[in-house]
This record gives sequence, C-alpha cells and structure tokens, in this order.
Amino acid sequence: MFLSVFDLFKIGIGPSSSHTMGPMTAAARFLDEILTGDWPRPAGAKVDRVGASLHGSLAYTGVGHGTDRAVMLGLYGLTPVTVDPDQTDGIVEQISRDKRVSPEGHPSYRFDPGIDLVLDKKTPLLGHANGMAFYAYDSGDRLLLKRIYYSIGGGFVVSEEELQRMKAKTVAPATGKRVPYPFANAVEMLAMASRSGLSIAEMKRANEEIHMQRVDLDAGLDAVWDAMSRCIDRGLSQDGIMPGGLKVRRRARQLHDKLQEQWSQNRPNPLLANDWLSIYAMAVNEENAAGGRVVTAPTNGAAGTLPAVLRYWLHFHVEADKDSIRDFLLTAAAVGGIIKTNASISGAEVGCQGEVGSASAMAAAGLCAVMGGTPEQVENAAEIALEHHLGMTCDPVGGLVQVPCIERNALGAVKAVTAASLAIKGDGKHFVPLDAAIETMRQTGMDMSEKYKETSLGGLAVNVVEC
Repeated sequence: MFLSVFDLFKIGIGPSSSHTMGPMTAAARFLDEILTGDWPRPAGAKVDRVGASLHGSLAYTGVGHGTDRAVMLGLYGLTPVTVDPDQTDGIVEQISRDKRVSPEGHPSYRFDPGIDLVLDKKTPLLGHANGMAFYAYDSGDRLLLKRIYYSIGGGFVVSEEELQRMKAKTVAPATGKRVPYPFANAVEMLAMASRSGLSIAEMKRANEEIHMQRVDLDAGLDAVWDAMSRCIDRGLSQDGIMPGGLKVRRRARQLHDKLQEQWSQNRPNPLLANDWLSIYAMAVNEENAAGGRVVTAPTNGAAGTLPAVLRYWLHFHVEADKDSIRDFLLTAAAVGGIIKTNASISGAEVGCQGEVGSASAMAAAGLCAVMGGTPEQVENAAEIALEHHLGMTCDPVGGLVQVPCIERNALGAVKAVTAASLAIKGDGKHFVPLDAAIETMRQTGMDMSEKYKETSLGGLAVNVVEC
C-alpha cells in the first residue's frame, strides 16, 4: 500500500489523532454511509436518530482525550480539516442543549449525547484497541444501520472489513500508476537508493509525483510546515492552565521568554540547543492538549517532536532553506511509512514507542538527510532514535495528553538530534538494522500489557495522584 507524505502529516486538531481525529473522521464516514452506502433499507424507513458507542482505549480514555466531543462534532458534519478549534465548545454545547445534529446535506437527526453516546468499557471490539460502533434508527427506534470502525493511529480509520483485509494482507486491486520506488522496508529502500543514486527524499518525491503534480506536492509540503510552525508560535504565545482537570500549567511561553533573555545577553549555555528543542516541542504539545490546530507527525500525541527538530534546523543551521524543509519532510515520511507498514504508530496498539519513538526516528532521519547524510547514515539515524524508545509505555495521567506526553515529546526531539549527529559522524555501517528495531517494536508492543497501552490503567496513570 502506498503511503503518501500527507498520510503521515495530516492537519487537524488535538488532543489525539487516534481519539479525536480518527473518531471524527469515522463519524463523517458513517454519515456518508447513511446517504450513499449499500445497505438494505426497509421500505419507507428513514433515519431519525443516530448514536455511537466507544470501546477499548476509546472508552477508557475517551473523555480525557476528547473522543466524546470528536464524535459529536463529526456527527454534526465537521472533519478534522474543516473544524475551527475556537468554535468547538459552542457547537458541543448546542448539541447537548438541542439533543440534535444537523449535518450539511442531511435532515436533522435526534442525538442525545447523554443517551446516544456510550463509553462501553466492558465490551471490547476485537479488531483493534480503538474500536467504535455507529448506529442509525428510525422514528420508532428500530435499528436500521450499524457500522464498526477502528482508529488505528495517526488519524487513519478503517472499517471492520478493511481491517480484516489488512490483517490478511490482501488489498484491493491497485489503482493508478505504480510508483517507481516501491520500498516496503529499509533494506529495499537502501537497495533502491544504491541502484538509482538518488537520496531517500528524491525517491519519495518521485513516488509522490506519480499521484500529483510537483507544484501541488510542494504546496502541500509548505502547508504542512506552515501549520507546524504556526502551532509552535501559538504555543509560545499562550499561558494559563490546560483543560481537563489536572491543573497542569503551560510552561513553553515562560521558558521561551527566559531563553530569549539569555540569547540577547550572549550568556554561555552549553545546553542551549537542547533547551530550544524542548521548548518548541512543548509548545506544540501544549497546543495539542488544549485542542488546538496541530499536524500528525505521525500522531497528535507525538506531534511536537518532528516540528521541534525542524525548527531547530532552521534556527541553528545557516544553510537551511525551503527546499531543505521539503526534503526533511519527505525523508521523514519515507521512514514513517516503513514503520507504519511493518509495525504500528498507535499508542493503543504498541505503546508510546509507536508514537514518540516513531516521531523521533522520523525526525532523526529528516535532520540527518538535510545535514548531508547518505541514505545509509539516514537509516542509521532513524534506527538509533527508535532503538532508544523501545519498550516505552503509553500511560497518560487522567487519560489526558499532558503528563507525561508533553515532556516526552521534548525528550524525543533531543534524542532525534543526538541520533542524527551520531549517525552523520559515522559511515552508515552499524550493528542493528532499522528493520530489526521496527520488528522489535512490533513484538514488544504485542507482548506489552494492555495496562500500558493508552488505557490509563497502569504506570504513571495510577501512581500519580491527581490534584
């Protein structure tokens, strides 16, 4: 399956790609199914009421991650791309008050969130930890349509049938042109780079340009970075308490002001680069926790790591330019696609090693590439970053994407820069292949207790007293 750079970098809203963007997209798919789907419609029957149930991780941490709100917004007819984060509170209040949703192109449907939106912690859906079901009823509350969807990480949503085909490794017949460099793992990627003499970014670009014009690809890449950069800037301008009840205070603005003061006074600071990296990442993830506009990289929970490294590149390297930003994103997406294809980017499936670990590997690869690294050095950088996130659990306190998620992104960015620096000083030869690290992540995730996979049933989530 071809994964576009825009599959890995989706512009949407926080706080979670799996719990917010995925369910919102699933709700939109269900609305389309009501109107145009191939399902048996009893004579004269019309949909009058809709409902949804959340299962597994979506049920356990759904409120903290905003999944309930995402479903409501999705059934209202909004998508992660079209929703205005500043308008969501008012829309949610309206739905709760009116007990109806009126999506564009549809009649008004009855929908009482207190009754029709169920967080079912007792009945897991077996396909994936992030399962949800949507229902449509007639005016007599007779069930007309039920559809099950899974939010599999990074904003990706699949139906029950699509998930079964993925697990059976069967796909629909290919449409469009075959890409010129169809690498499914790092070994194939390096072999193609060696034969072609192209960089990883150049191969990824050639693949993308089979599906779109160069001008559109570049415009899309520029829009992704613009959204990331705006998110950093907004995060650095905000302060106060983040929502959710933990009373966690934003820190990025205050820390940024201190760094700016040190910068203007030319004080020696051996940790300066690490400090800037951390603040950039924290700014993004504070915005994410507040439900702001973010970009999956590859997920919302890990959205700060890659933008922080890219802003660091622009801040500290005089050779940085627009073309290098595009090459960074293309290289990072190539590595992210390999990880998603062969393991997972979902914290509910493999823990945070699949989110911040993947983000750090992608960022390390991108940075190594724009610093002049060979494909072998880029692969080495990604492997170093991923290897040193193996086994990382996903244990958000209170089910919120705040503790330890915000600081964890900062440390993921620091590891990415360190990995790129180590790799580019070598010759690309190393002991552990990237593919081995990815397979180890997959196996570790499968062995990991469900308590540590975004359910908030173990780890810091139960050992930190909420206050």
